[in-house]
Amino acid sequence: MTDGTTDDVGDARPRPTAPPPATTPPGTTPPEAPRRGSWSTMFRMARPRATRANFFAAALALVLGFAIATQVQQTQQQGLEQLREDELVRILDDVSQDAARLGNDARALEATRDRLLSGADTSAEALRAAQERLDTLGILAGTTPAKGPGIELTITDPSQKVTSALLLDALQELRDAGAEAVQIGDVRVVASTYFTDGPGGIEVDGQRVDSPYVIRAIGDSATMASAMDIPGGVNESVRRLGAVSSVEQRDTVDITALHTLEQPQYARPVPGQTGQGN
Repeated sequence: MTDGTTDDVGDARPRPTAPPPATTPPGTTPPEAPRRGSWSTMFRMARPRATRANFFAAALALVLGFAIATQVQQTQQQGLEQLREDELVRILDDVSQDAARLGNDARALEATRDRLLSGADTSAEALRAAQERLDTLGILAGTTPAKGPGIELTITDPSQKVTSALLLDALQELRDAGAEAVQIGDVRVVASTYFTDGPGGIEVDGQRVDSPYVIRAIGDSATMASAMDIPGGVNESVRRLGAVSSVEQRDTVDITALHTLEQPQYARPVPGQTGQGN
């Protein structure tokens, strides 16, 4: 007699079985799981490790970046604020003198232009303007004597420690202060003047000059005298060598030495350009 139930032994129905593992046919894309595994492996390999070498590399990069940024900032800020007081005074004097000279030249040229354009006695005015130009060129070229207000700088060097470089510095200072004509000893100073230390002493344009060195300059006497006495200037340099310098301002300074012009060996004027500016 059966009660409608069966035990395990007597149950003859087939039981479900697990499906066989799937296989990837040749030439098909592998499953996503292995791909994700390879990317994870690469990420772990590329991830920075907290090693001592990495720490030093990072610190070095930070230091270099800070140094570069600081250098750029200092370069941008470098200007007049980096100059010394004596350099600022010299620049201010140079600018003031240049502005004054340019103003005077502009006014003189404007007056000449107005006279030439007025039509009254044009030929005489043109002749007078040409003569003024010739006189100016003669002073600049050193072929014409000159006179006017200026200074006389005297450097006494008993120990013979003054060199040609110091005299050149003095000339440059005078030029920066607006000197229009300069004479050192018996030598007229022009654009081509050179200084050397010869066996017997200092030579200017090949001519020996001896102590005391006398430099005469025509220009604004107060400005040139101040230029000689600025901190780090000519007078201070002379004192450091044990020599003595003195500056005398005069209402009239006579420049009598003349420079002999030489025929240029190589330079020739451009045809049709003589007397014209660029």
